[in-house]
Amino acid sequence: MGRKFLWKLGMIALAAAIPTAAFSGADDAFGTWRNPENGSLIKLYPCDGGLCAQIVQTSNPDAKDEKNPDPAKRDRKVQGLVIMNGAKKTGENSWKGELYNREDGKTYSGNITVLSKDQVKLEGCALLGIICRGVTWTRVGI
Repeated sequence: MGRKFLWKLGMIALAAAIPTAAFSGADDAFGTWRNPENGSLIKLYPCDGGLCAQIVQTSNPDAKDEKNPDPAKRDRKVQGLVIMNGAKKTGENSWKGELYNREDGKTYSGNITVLSKDQVKLEGCALLGIICRGVTWTRVGI
């Protein structure tokens, strides 16, 4: 075997190893993420043997959960609100659970998929998963 062949083989092996070392799967979801649609920060953390999500920062810290269907909860602050509780791991890089959308006050079937060490995709689905909408969040270092 020639040196060029061995060099190419070594580069292929190195390229294959890099993503594995940089990305470990569903546990990479834990951390703080920025929602590009409104700039809010959401913390994903382990809880109850699963994953929880909490809004930890918003552009307006005094904003209320005004669209909540429960009138008793409409006066609570959005900042600090848990929007996903106890999501379960459904694959090597994914979680599934109920997701509260503070923008319309509804709860949807939610999926979180780890795309990379620095990106997760959050998706909310309605009508038994027929209609889904997703957004990709970016990790922040706070």
